Amino acid sequence: MLINFNEMPERTAPGMNNGIGEMTARMYMGNGGKIIPCRIHAGGSIGNHKHETSDDINYVLSGTGKAICDGELEILTPGCCHICKKGSQHSIINTGQDDLCLLTIVVER
Repeated sequence: MLINFNEMPERTAPGMNNGIGEMTARMYMGNGGKIIPCRIHAGGSIGNHKHETSDDINYVLSGTGKAICDGELEILTPGCCHICKKGSQHSIINTGQDDLCLLTIVVER
């Protein structure tokens, strides 16, 4: 199966999960979860939210940021992977001057 994200519409969301600023993403949705290449723009964040039914895996492609998962601070840099397991809650904040680019995989379980 080939998924071509270049052929998908890009969507911009303000204040994702009561965060600040904007996030731009493309999304593939399947039975077992989602694949989401996304960019949290400078000064933006995804607000604190809980993953009731899924693991949320966020691989950092570029930019810098931080994640707060169940109260624990994690510094995000290119090549790092932040995982918010089912039942946990987290937020992701862009701390840099450029976009924080992530490949997010949501695995339903």
